[in-house]
Amino acid sequence: MTLPLQPLVRIGAYTLRQHIKGGKYPLVLMLEPLLRCNLACPGCGKIDYPDAILNQRLSFDQCMDAIDECGAPAVSIAGGEPLLHRDMPKIVKGYIAKKKFVILCTNALLMKKKIDDYAPSPFFTWSIHLDGDKAMHDHAVDQDGTYEVAIEAIDLAKARGFRVQVNCTVFDGASPDRLAAFFDEMEKRGVEITISPGYAYERAADQEHFLNRERTRNFFRDVFRKGDGGKAWSFTNSPLFLDFLAGNQTYECTPWSMPLRTVFGWQKPCYLVGEGYVSTFKELMEGTDWDQYGVGKYAKCSDCMVHCGFEGTAASDSIRHPLKMFQIGRKGVRTDGPMAPDIDLSNARPADDVHLTHVERELAKIKAEQGNGAKRVQRAA
Repeated sequence: MTLPLQPLVRIGAYTLRQHIKGGKYPLVLMLEPLLRCNLACPGCGKIDYPDAILNQRLSFDQCMDAIDECGAPAVSIAGGEPLLHRDMPKIVKGYIAKKKFVILCTNALLMKKKIDDYAPSPFFTWSIHLDGDKAMHDHAVDQDGTYEVAIEAIDLAKARGFRVQVNCTVFDGASPDRLAAFFDEMEKRGVEITISPGYAYERAADQEHFLNRERTRNFFRDVFRKGDGGKAWSFTNSPLFLDFLAGNQTYECTPWSMPLRTVFGWQKPCYLVGEGYVSTFKELMEGTDWDQYGVGKYAKCSDCMVHCGFEGTAASDSIRHPLKMFQIGRKGVRTDGPMAPDIDLSNARPADDVHLTHVERELAKIKAEQGNGAKRVQRAA
């Protein structure tokens, strides 16, 4: 990852201090200040909540409290579509004032309209959702014309002096040749890439096109082979995570490294798996039975190789074995030969479908709050 010097030093110093102290610690706060979106991607299960939930927003104060609670040096703001949040410019400025590195994730449909609300900063990056070339991306988001909008937004942001990256999620059926060509195009534009295989969200409309672990590892070997072991392209991902995608590292996930704060609260156990919500980060860290989750432990985790679960593991490995990380960065990812042993999945406990329970509880909570508000108005009158 090639960050500007000031945030790079702060993040590196934080990570080293936490590693020396030992224990569990977050690297990046994943923030979903709203779930409403202006797209309906079939690989995402977050936009088909009832309107009462989609209308919920985290306030500016709640967003600032979340970073203060967890202490992470960086925050990735997603959703939903965060540019729909009227206080988003204030939220971004608030995080930058705290010297937190901010990654604002967007589908770019509103960027041209909203870009004047933001200013370039070494602590700020636009992360534009772009899942490959025009045909790949427009198919992934189920709406024609979105690729051209995203490319226009990339060019506009770079012309304004912003740091820009693309967030590329890969699904089953993707072509290694076309993805490599897309990476070539992003390299020509001077844009870094955050790459990750997709995750089978419990509520995703399309459950047929998520990669399993074997296909993921073979697919990324094919892709990296076309780019000199990945060296032909600029990734925000760490070299060890890329090496993991290609099947050269055996990693367990680090689910607490990128905790999620959403309109429901702090999500247990991680950004991808919703098994309950708590009101504080302390409750999340101390009240979650972490040994119950992860690849080989829980069926929902079996095919996961997503960056938000394994970048934390790669970061810890790079601190323990910096020479290994530098060698991969210099030589590129190995794309042939035997793969590292994978984790045995045969003893994973069955998945527990608890999503509807959380939705029902949240709707009951919203209804109760609305009822209490009406009573207060009546008493005041």
